[in-house]
Amino acid sequence: MFTPPFILSIAGGGSTYTPGIVKSLMVRLADFPLAEIRLYDIDEARQSTIAPVVEKVIRDHSQSIKFTVTRDAQTAFRGAHFIFSQMRVGQYKMRELDEKIPLKHGVVGQETCGPGGLAYGLRTILPMVELIDLVERFADKAAWIVNYANPAAIVAEGVRRLRPNARVLNICDMPVAAMRNMGAILGVDRHKLEVDYFGLNHFGWFTRVRVDGEDQLPALRRHIAKFGLLTEDAAQTDPQHADPSWVKTWRNIKPIMDNFPEYLPNPYLQYYLMSEQIVAHQDPDHTRANEVMEGREKKLFAAAQEYQSTGILPDAFHVGVHGAFIVDVACSLAFDLRQRHLVIVENRGAIANLPYDAMVEVPAYITSQGAEPVRMGAVPLFHQTLLMQQLASEQLLVEAAIEGSYEKALQAFTLNRTVPTMVHAKTLLDEMIEANRDYWPALKKAWQEGELR
Repeated sequence: MFTPPFILSIAGGGSTYTPGIVKSLMVRLADFPLAEIRLYDIDEARQSTIAPVVEKVIRDHSQSIKFTVTRDAQTAFRGAHFIFSQMRVGQYKMRELDEKIPLKHGVVGQETCGPGGLAYGLRTILPMVELIDLVERFADKAAWIVNYANPAAIVAEGVRRLRPNARVLNICDMPVAAMRNMGAILGVDRHKLEVDYFGLNHFGWFTRVRVDGEDQLPALRRHIAKFGLLTEDAAQTDPQHADPSWVKTWRNIKPIMDNFPEYLPNPYLQYYLMSEQIVAHQDPDHTRANEVMEGREKKLFAAAQEYQSTGILPDAFHVGVHGAFIVDVACSLAFDLRQRHLVIVENRGAIANLPYDAMVEVPAYITSQGAEPVRMGAVPLFHQTLLMQQLASEQLLVEAAIEGSYEKALQAFTLNRTVPTMVHAKTLLDEMIEANRDYWPALKKAWQEGELR
C-alpha cells in the first residue's frame, strides 16, 4: 500500500466527466488524501477548456493540492500512484458513426452494444495497451490503473491478452446506476445494498438484492411489473441517466422481466433481447451521441467559457454514481478496505460454467492487491448460452484487433446477437472499416488484400 497523500493522474482529462470525478474526490479528501491531480489528454484544446473548471473545483476545497495539465506522458505519470482512465478514442464524432451506420441498415445503433460497440472496441484496445505501457514506464511500480474506458468488456479482454500482468482494474458504473435506482425504489442508499450479479460487462443479471440481509428482489419484481426500474414518479437522482432515452431504458426492464422474471437484467440487455423494438424507436438521424453533444457536452463547455469570461462557474455538472464509484474503488485499493463492488475480472471459476479465462462482471472484494471475486456458482443454461455467444463475439473481435484479421472481425460481427445475418455483418463491417480508416489500418489492409484476391 502507498503512503498518502497520493498522486493521481486522469487519462482523458478533457472528458466532460472529469469535473464530476474531481468533485467526488474533493468531497472524499478525508478518505482519499491527494497531493497532486494531473490531467492528461492528447486533445490539447479540449483539455485546456475543461482544466480551469477542474482547477476551480479543486480550489473550492483545497489550496494545497498541486494541479498539473499536460499532454506529455512522462509529466502525467511520473511517480503517480493511481491513474483513472476514461479515454474515448475517436471522440463523439466516431461515436455518432458507431450509432448511425448500424441504424441505416436496421440494426441497433448503440455506443457499447452491437456493431457500434464492436467498432469502438477495435479503436480502443491498442491505445489502452499503449497507456498501460506508459504507466508502467513512468509511474510508481505499484500504481493502479482504474479503467472506465469503454467498451469495458472488450477493453478488459484485450488487456488480458496483451498485458496479462498489468495492474488494471476494469469497472463500469452501469450496475451501480441500477443499484442507485433500486435503492431509490426501496427507500435506502445504494451503499446499503449487497447484490449478487453475474455476467459480462453490459450483459448480466442481478440474482439477489439484499438490505440488512433480507433479499428484496421479490419486492423489486412487483415494482418493476408496474413502473420498470424507476421510482413511481420517475424522479432520478443522477441526471447522467435521466434523459428521455434513459427513462425508456429503465422502463424496458419491465418487458424483459415479464418474460424472464427470475433475475433482474442489466438495462443494456434490451439491445440484445429487444433489438427489433429498440431499432423501431430509434431515430437514425438523431442518436444518443447527438443528445450528449447537444446536452451535457454543450452545457459544460458553455459553462467553461462563461467561467473564463466572468470568473463565475455555473452549475453545469453533477456528481453522480460515475464519479462516486471510481472513488469508492480507489479508496478500497489504497487502504485494503476489502469493500464489495461489482467489477470486471478474470473468471477463474467465479461463474462455474463459463471459461476460466473469460472476463466477467461479478461482485468482488477490492483489496490492495486487486479484486477477489465472489463465486456465483453455475448459471442456468439459458443465461450461459447467451453469455457464451456474447463472449465469443468479444473474444474474436480482440483477436481481429491483435492479428489484423478481417475474417475474425466478420465472425465477431456475425455472432453478435444484435446482427440479424451474415450479410448484415459484412455490410456493416465493410462500411465501418471505411469510416475507421484512420484507426484500423491493419484491418483495412486485410480487407483490401481480401478484395484483391
